[in-house]
This record gives sequence, structure tokens and C-alpha cells, in this order.
Amino acid sequence: MKFLLVFDFDHTIIDENSDTWIVKCAPERKLPNGLRNSYQPGHWTEYMGRVFVYLGDNGVKEDEMKRTMTTIPFTAGMIDLLGFIGKNKELFDCIIVSDSNTVFIDWILKAADFHKVFDEVFTNPAAFSSTGYLTVQHFHAHHCAKCPKNLCKRKVLKEFLDKQLEQGISYTQIVYIGDGGNDLCPVMFLKKNDIAMPRQGYMLEKKISQLAQSLSPVQCSVLVWSSATDIMSYLKLLIKK
Repeated sequence: MKFLLVFDFDHTIIDENSDTWIVKCAPERKLPNGLRNSYQPGHWTEYMGRVFVYLGDNGVKEDEMKRTMTTIPFTAGMIDLLGFIGKNKELFDCIIVSDSNTVFIDWILKAADFHKVFDEVFTNPAAFSSTGYLTVQHFHAHHCAKCPKNLCKRKVLKEFLDKQLEQGISYTQIVYIGDGGNDLCPVMFLKKNDIAMPRQGYMLEKKISQLAQSLSPVQCSVLVWSSATDIMSYLKLLIKK
């Protein structure tokens, strides 16, 4: 009996957006208007690439970025929740599927000593170039019209489950914990026995309730959370069953 926990990262594990938090490193802690207005819907990764070039051009180095990123607060109750999962790893496999990047997530999890809680992290690959600039790439290519072009979380989840099944691992239940609009696609892939946990007041919750109103509700159960303590209470019930 094993459960799969799937976490989003921004506004779910951490209480902020890691990509916008990095702007604190910019001169006067803000971006020039031209750069800020250059974002095009569905092309966030390209936009962040330009942000990283701007930071590099302004002499922002890796250590300063790292110092800034590791000050991001975790969501209320999240530290306790991740500690609880870490103590019960024999019952839970735990993955992150996020539109952030490998460098940011790695820094934040390692600084708080949570990297061992997660079996795998699926996010946009990032690295520092030889000139010290942070570069980010698309996670993968996909054909899903609903998702940003760099990442379809449903595809990630499906491929992970297929790979696990090849190794003889299947899950009693999948628990999907997220907040954003791009979490709806994987939630719609969940089955009747699974559970989606959208964060209260965020886009995922709104989109799930819109589907219910238009009489095409998601198949899985839905449990809204406002603090990670709510998630922990549910997981404690799960393992008691």
C-alpha cells in the first residue's frame, strides 16, 4: 500500500513565486518596464531567460541569487508536513512537478534539508553558464493545447506512472497538491479514487469549481486546503485506514 504525493512548488510548497522573487536581486529590486512588458502568454520560460540575462548584465552573481532565494518563506504548515512525509517515506512516494527551475528548487530544498523527502523533481533544467549567467530551458515538448509550451504536467505525471508500473510499482491513491491554472490538466487525468488538493483562493480551486458548475466535474475527489496542516490531517487519516 503506497501513496503518491504530487506537489507543485510555487505558492504550494513555498508561499511565493520563485521566478518573481529573484527580482529582489535586480538593481532597485525591480525590472525595467520594457523587460517587464515583454512577457507573452504561454512563453514564461523565454521571459525568465531574458530576466536572467538582465541580472547577469548587471553583475548579479550566483551566490547573491542563492542567498536571496533561500529567504523565501515556506507556506504555512509546510515545514511540519514535509517533516511528517520524511518520517513516513515507506508509505509515500513524493514528486514535484513545477514550472520553476532545477537551480531554484534545489537551493531551496537543500537549504531547508528537505531534498530527501522528494523522490524526483520535474522542472525546467537550469544551469549557470561559463560567464556566470543563469540559463533555463524548456522541460520538454508536448502537444497539449491547454498547457504552456514548455511543460504539460499531465504528460509528466502519466510518464512517471508508466515508468513506475514497468518497475512493478502502482499506487493505492494519488494525492495532487497545487494551486495554479497549469495544475488543472494533471488533475483532470486523476481517477475516481485519487484526490486533488487545490489551495484555497487560488486559480486551481476556481477552475475546478467552474468545471463543476458547467456539469463536467473532475473525476477525482477534491479537498481544498489553506494551510499544509490541512494536508497533513488528510494524510494521517489515509495511513490510519
